[in-house]
Amino acid sequence: MDDASEADDRRSDARAPIELKVEYRRLNAFFADYTKNISRGGTFIKTGKPLPIGTEFLFKLFVPHLEAPLCIHGEVQWIVSEDDVAAGTEPEAGMGIRFVYRDGDPRDEITRTVERLMVDSLGQRLYTRLMDKSRTGDDPDADS
Repeated sequence: MDDASEADDRRSDARAPIELKVEYRRLNAFFADYTKNISRGGTFIKTGKPLPIGTEFLFKLFVPHLEAPLCIHGEVQWIVSEDDVAAGTEPEAGMGIRFVYRDGDPRDEITRTVERLMVDSLGQRLYTRLMDKSRTGDDPDADS
């Protein structure tokens, strides 16, 4: 990735730091990695072998207290390579994933679960402030 701020500009939803196990397949290979953060619109999966930008895939997100993992369609929006990490421009290699919803996907369940994870990670007050900021584009810390 050429510019870290470029990745920040592509993220339209506030993110919460969280580490959850994810599993997915690429061709005949099986991968088990972890998220770095999550938002209502997607997640960042830490991996030294990111899928190519534009790749659509199905992954399982393992959420504590759920009996079964959530199955979510995603699309790779951007990647951070091992070279970016070695150059010191990024802290961890991986891929930014946008959630993609298809007919029959449990969109409401995924949204509720992600929001609950964000509240658990950030606390209700900070979550509410971030959501208000992302909806309006305003800085909640700015004086009125």
